[in-house]
Amino acid sequence: MNFVLSLVVSSLAVGVVVLIPLIGVGALDLKTLFGVVIPYAALATFIVGIILRVLNWGKSPVPYRIPTTAGQMWSFPWIKSNPIDNPKGAGGVVVRMLFEVLTFRSLFRNTRLEYRKVDGVPKINYEWEKWLWLAAILFHYSFLVIFLRHFRFFMEPIPFFVPMLESLDGFMQMGAAPFNGFGLPGVYLTDMLLMAAATWLLLRRILYSQMRYLSLPADYFPLMLILSLGFSGMLMRYLFRVDIVKVKELVIGLFKFQPVVPDGIGVLFFIHLFILCVLIAYFPFSKLMHFGGIFLSPTRNLSNNNRYVRHVNPWNYPVKFHTYAEYEDDFREAMVEAGIPVDKGLDETAEEGEKE
Repeated sequence: MNFVLSLVVSSLAVGVVVLIPLIGVGALDLKTLFGVVIPYAALATFIVGIILRVLNWGKSPVPYRIPTTAGQMWSFPWIKSNPIDNPKGAGGVVVRMLFEVLTFRSLFRNTRLEYRKVDGVPKINYEWEKWLWLAAILFHYSFLVIFLRHFRFFMEPIPFFVPMLESLDGFMQMGAAPFNGFGLPGVYLTDMLLMAAATWLLLRRILYSQMRYLSLPADYFPLMLILSLGFSGMLMRYLFRVDIVKVKELVIGLFKFQPVVPDGIGVLFFIHLFILCVLIAYFPFSKLMHFGGIFLSPTRNLSNNNRYVRHVNPWNYPVKFHTYAEYEDDFREAMVEAGIPVDKGLDETAEEGEKE
């Protein structure tokens, strides 16, 4: 699909996602639908979708080991091996998976191919994708901190780690000047980092010609959805205040399966909630499922012991083999007449027959 068309389709899709609750709640007052029914439906879709996706991956045959290796394999004692990049056993796999999940180690070592002209001669260069790695780290960890901070709305009493995260995350304080009847709240650093990282990940697909060629609406849509989710959340915190007490009453009621939709929450919150519901429901069917797929990837979760452990395909069914010796016994005379060399001549075969 054309790059511009993919971008336009994704933008229109996100625009429709924003307009649906704006009309549904702002004009039609369907607060129960958008505050209760849709969140439950999105959560059910999320859970069932992930289970089905994981089960489907689990049923995929892996007849032989295909781990990605980037170091010396274990062999002789005097040859130094790399137990993390080329793990011999389960311990090395666990360490490699921890590095992969927590630090995005393979992405850190990723390179990008570039064609450049040096003195008029085109040459191939490989550049380290450091900005992609940094944006990915900031994006995922900021999203994690924001999710944990939202436990303030999910649970009562508030978990002990939430105030600690808020104090660390909100150390930047804007002035106390009143705005719209309120003093400006403390700025959460992760809010800014999440929006900056997601913006870079989107711009990367637009600015780099290789990424433009590969990108589809399914690549732009989740990034735009996340940006919309973050933008609506920041609007509620920094510009257009919502009644936090009523929001918490709604959210806790949802988690206790005793939903109540208080009056006076405001349409902006329902827009934010609907964007979140669309993201949650879309998650199992999108590339965002790399969150779970990394743990089931045979290139990462298998040790490399092909040279000293024999692996037999468990799906092999019994097959009657016709060996070359049997083949030669069947066609020896014809092969000799045709001048085809044989392991045993006619005389040797006759002598073996007499001995028997």
